[in-house]
Amino acid sequence: MARTRANDYDQKRRGILGRSAKLFAEHGYTGTSITMIAEACGVSKALMYHYYRSKDAVLFDLLADHLQHLVGVVEAAAQSEGDAGERLFAISAALLEAYRGADAEHQVQISSLKLLPPEQQEQLKALERKLVALMSDAISAAIPAAAARPHLLKPLTMSLFGMLNWHYLWFREGKGLSRETYAKMVTTLMVAGAEQAMDAITDDDTRPERTAARKKNERPAVARRA
Repeated sequence: MARTRANDYDQKRRGILGRSAKLFAEHGYTGTSITMIAEACGVSKALMYHYYRSKDAVLFDLLADHLQHLVGVVEAAAQSEGDAGERLFAISAALLEAYRGADAEHQVQISSLKLLPPEQQEQLKALERKLVALMSDAISAAIPAAAARPHLLKPLTMSLFGMLNWHYLWFREGKGLSRETYAKMVTTLMVAGAEQAMDAITDDDTRPERTAARKKNERPAVARRA
């Protein structure tokens, strides 16, 4: 007979995921065992298997929960009142707030998603692509010049994500800029400077074969001799 779920099953599952995230971030995914997770959660290995049958299952659920939460936060912020620039700020500020307390999950997403089986990776990457699409749409609305040059829209989008996603390494709570202030700074940089940045890029800069050839010619003489 299948074991029935306890009333606090979901609460305990979230606790397992939270402790697992910290272990994966500290020891790496490959350096963390189910036994270590069970000990950190104060349960037996047998009870651990009642929640998760494998370490892959823990990692997948951890990242799926994290990414689904981020998508929900961004979708809600994208519906906020105000003009397009204010919505872009709202999305950025909401993302940074969603990252609060999730440094371990964010680090594990960067380092360990690629270690999952391909079909699970694809499900998680679909959530990542949805986040990128939501941000890209917000940038297009706030910066019409970016919408007119779609081949540069993705680099702009990923640049904004880069400024937001690495916030956890640069700032500590109670020191420096607040999350809201930092979100205001990076979105203002994006809106105020994107058009000038795009104008600085020529058509040749966006052609991979010409860019590669130019870089080869620009390599130092020592490198060419090697």
